[in-house]
Amino acid sequence: MFRRNVRSLDDLLQQFIRDEGLETPLLQKRIMDAWEQVTGKMVADYTEEKHIKNQVLHVKITNPALRQDLSMMRSQLTRRLNEAVGGMVISDVRVH
Repeated sequence: MFRRNVRSLDDLLQQFIRDEGLETPLLQKRIMDAWEQVTGKMVADYTEEKHIKNQVLHVKITNPALRQDLSMMRSQLTRRLNEAVGGMVISDVRVH
């Protein structure tokens, strides 16, 4: 008898995503989607733009007071967003 190398579909998909270089873009998309979950609906309503460049999440906030509050919470936001996606995706959050 021969032995088959049986792997779960989840393992195969994870390997495919890693091999094709899609793991980082997928995690970055998850970070963007987690913004409202982590910060709440009110903050999300004042959020205009989000993008990631060089492992830094850049967020444009239209309310000046809220922008200042979020700037002071940068390290906490970074930690909570990374925890939400289960990996170290961003190293900082810059609020503009």
